[in-house]
Amino acid sequence: MQQLVSVTLSALLAAGLYATMAYGLAVIYGVMRIINLAHAGFMMLGAYVTFTLFSRFSLDPFIGLVVVGPLFFFFGVVLYRAVGKSMARSGATPSIESLLLLFGVWLVLQNLAYVIWTGDTQSILTSYTMKSIEIFGVHVGVPSVFVFLASAASLIFLNVLLKRTYLGKAIRAVTQNRDAALLSGVDADRISATAFGLGTAFAGIAGGMLSTLMAFTPDFGRSFLLKAFCIIVLGGMESVTGVALGALVLAVLENVLGAYTPVPTSLQDAVSFALLFVALVAFPQGLPALFARFERKAIR
Repeated sequence: MQQLVSVTLSALLAAGLYATMAYGLAVIYGVMRIINLAHAGFMMLGAYVTFTLFSRFSLDPFIGLVVVGPLFFFFGVVLYRAVGKSMARSGATPSIESLLLLFGVWLVLQNLAYVIWTGDTQSILTSYTMKSIEIFGVHVGVPSVFVFLASAASLIFLNVLLKRTYLGKAIRAVTQNRDAALLSGVDADRISATAFGLGTAFAGIAGGMLSTLMAFTPDFGRSFLLKAFCIIVLGGMESVTGVALGALVLAVLENVLGAYTPVPTSLQDAVSFALLFVALVAFPQGLPALFARFERKAIR
């Protein structure tokens, strides 16, 4: 029983982090139909900015997220204004030009990190890094709890933004039909810039949270990008709540395999790839579409 509680808590904590990593990808793809290959570079940069705020200004990494979010939002909007307009007009599906361009941005960010911070492994050690609290008889690291709370706050923020504000309605309108949104008076270019800024902000926040849990280098983020791709395919590429569900499914699967099977931890990334393959073949529109299909069959 104790092991089941431990696995459940570990899965929930991991799901929170995974969801935050994937929100940015989902928002940008939903509005612009762009697969943001620079997402990993933004996460890496978020980790280094959080590290710099902590080491230079003694700013707690979780308080530093209040700085990282707006800073990366501004960076994302500027980047969109510089290179994003041509990508937004590339059509209903991602173009090879957008993929290559964003891959180039990732490489630029990576090499910029090498120049500024060198290739040395960095980590953030706070007064609570090695501390833990007891939840239902299971000891859980304090940083992991903080990461989960920040992830829950991110989900609430996105749901309120998308469902309760004019900006959110405009984002959903552009997501559903860009041409119809334009005819209705929505400034699709401005909405795309805002969406790209939001996606970049969440990538930076995810990188900042990851920096409190593990060491990092300029190569940081590649494996997490692959997990994020898997999550948005599972959850549906246009649903924030679906992304959270996809993150939970992946986290549960990884933790159950690690606890109840002889599959080593080093092969957990293979789980993401296998799950991505199954999702693309069996239900390419994500788990929400699959549940809706079952619900329609049940009604009939």
